[in-house]
Amino acid sequence: MQIYSFSPFGYEGNLVTVEVDLRRGIPAIDVVGLADNAVRESRERMRSAIINSGFDFPMERVLISLSPADLKKEGAGFDLPLAAATLLAQKEFNERNQADLKFRADDGGGILIMGELELSGSVRPVRGIHAAAATAAQNGITKCIVPQANGDEAREVKGMSVCAVNSLSEAWAALSHPENFSETSPAEEAFIPENSVSINGLLFPAESADNQFSSIRGQKDLVRALEIAAAGGHNLLAYGPPGCGKTLALQRFPELLPLLTVEEAQSVTRIHSLAGLLKPNEPLIRTAPFRMPHQTASIEGICGGGINCRPGEISLAHNGVLFLDEAAEFKSSVLQMLRVPVENKMITLCRAGRSTVYPAGFQLLMATNPCPCGNYGSSSKICLCSAKSVDMYWRKFSGPLLDRIDIRIKVENPGENDTDYSVPTHVLRESVARAVKIQRKRQGKKNANLTPQEILDFCILDESERKFMEEIEISNDFSKRALSSILKLSRTLADMEEKENIGVRHLKEAIRLRSDSGPLSLFAGDL
Repeated sequence: MQIYSFSPFGYEGNLVTVEVDLRRGIPAIDVVGLADNAVRESRERMRSAIINSGFDFPMERVLISLSPADLKKEGAGFDLPLAAATLLAQKEFNERNQADLKFRADDGGGILIMGELELSGSVRPVRGIHAAAATAAQNGITKCIVPQANGDEAREVKGMSVCAVNSLSEAWAALSHPENFSETSPAEEAFIPENSVSINGLLFPAESADNQFSSIRGQKDLVRALEIAAAGGHNLLAYGPPGCGKTLALQRFPELLPLLTVEEAQSVTRIHSLAGLLKPNEPLIRTAPFRMPHQTASIEGICGGGINCRPGEISLAHNGVLFLDEAAEFKSSVLQMLRVPVENKMITLCRAGRSTVYPAGFQLLMATNPCPCGNYGSSSKICLCSAKSVDMYWRKFSGPLLDRIDIRIKVENPGENDTDYSVPTHVLRESVARAVKIQRKRQGKKNANLTPQEILDFCILDESERKFMEEIEISNDFSKRALSSILKLSRTLADMEEKENIGVRHLKEAIRLRSDSGPLSLFAGDL
């Protein structure tokens, strides 16, 4: 029987073969295969755990090999597989006849084992279990032994039989008792969060009493823009004076997002598992991630990196939202780094001759002031900023980044006569559900992610709409990306109304959302 473990690196990671050989000589434990300090220290934890669990530790010289030999092995998750492999090697060493074992050493079977050992023999949870089980399943390994707290992570992987254990003794017993493994994964319904609500055939999380859109008053245009952004997955930039309600509204955006599909949730759960952010016994992540990093975040914190190429904020926001509040206060290098992943929906990280590709299909939301003091364009307050300072303020975003923002909305302080306007969350969810349901059936993704060929296939214009767009293109000098953005926004607006054809009114509203007459046009240009 072959024992495997898992070494996390980037999004993919690597399976590691654990082999143990006992030979005559001075008792000692040797670990070969580029093991880091945590793995080398597992020798002492393993020895104490085996003895304190009631087993006899081998009196022979123990050689532990971790292969592939040129891959660095890191993490405390190797404790349990090393101990299990040592016990199995001891049994083979002492008893050449293996007829009493359910798994024979020469049967060619494989099993994934992960877990950190306490000196008492108890098993502690480790990160990356979901990723390890998924990688093992892709390589034909159908059984795994994991800590009890990580059991649900492994069970989420289709085709994986799991034995969740609390101690080394339980793990050793499982090797000779196949009935201890659960053969089936939980049903899809088991991963649906409690109190979820169904709207137009689509599941949404339970409404939060503290994040109701009905508490946002006098911001009709902003709420409408957020509704459209949620329906089509479009990037959005909201700017306006301090205190006008930008952050308050954008923080409520997750209330408009439906639950992820099981396929979408698998990749999200894998990323959070690698980052060590899954809570014990947490089921598959079905709610869309909403990441809100601080303005002091570094490039490595946003895009990922470190020794093991850990995921950054843009990968943690995969299939969800990345919200940059006070976006102009972020480093210019951080903002410019977003240009490629916003377009490609992935990011490649390289370190020490190795590379990994993380998915980064996030929806970008940004909120900022119109100038450093926040009063530019205000009818009631005086802006104290010079033209140069305002120009430098907006140039931090750059034209190429702004060109990738589908919706630009100017937010004003609501007037006395406007504060009566409000809309309940469930009303907004209805139109979002209609649009998302149509998009999942038609193309399997949000309209914002349509390719140029898919725009031609799904954003078909009649003769009158085509002439209207030709006139708009000539009069406004839109870029090709801007025209594509307008068509995708129009497709979303039509889907929200369950209309098959895009109408002129849809195009007009899309142009209004894409265009801008404030400082965005003065200092960055109409893109």
